[in-house]
Amino acid sequence: MSQITTITAKRLAELAEEGGVEVIDVRTPVEFRELHAPLARNTPLDSLDPDTLMKQRSGSAGEPLYVLCRSGARAMKACEKFVEAGHENVIHVEGGTLAWQEAGLPVNRGKKAISLERQVRIAAGLLVLAGVGLGYFVHPYFIGLSAFVGAGLTFAGVTDTCGMGMMLARMPWNQCGGGSCSS
Repeated sequence: MSQITTITAKRLAELAEEGGVEVIDVRTPVEFRELHAPLARNTPLDSLDPDTLMKQRSGSAGEPLYVLCRSGARAMKACEKFVEAGHENVIHVEGGTLAWQEAGLPVNRGKKAISLERQVRIAAGLLVLAGVGLGYFVHPYFIGLSAFVGAGLTFAGVTDTCGMGMMLARMPWNQCGGGSCSS
């Protein structure tokens, strides 16, 4: 696989001033609605189809496509998906929207939501608590639920892939019901 090019948020903003750049934000619709760079459009990672997106691009297919997320991890995964699909001209925005905001660049703010990361911590904590409680009060086999969650969290940490996060991202409260999330 080829090396993925990266760019700083500040440099991307400079390029945007010079002319049209195309930027996608691969966070969930609710995360995007809460805070995003004004020049980005939302294309969630879990529904990203690199071939379709490249066919539908507003600019020339030969122009770079800049990809960002909250901090950079999901954007890197999206860039890897593009490269695997044969689309080389994708550029990862280092540090994502957090770096964009920290650089003092303009952001669009919308309705505040619980971040996906917090939702994962809440769900994992409740499942562990339920497993321990059920294991103590109902049947010792329920302690396996806590072990399963612990194994899942370990796997997520080692692989930087969170199954619970991907599942929670698809929940109705993490979607923009009926409309666009482009605040």
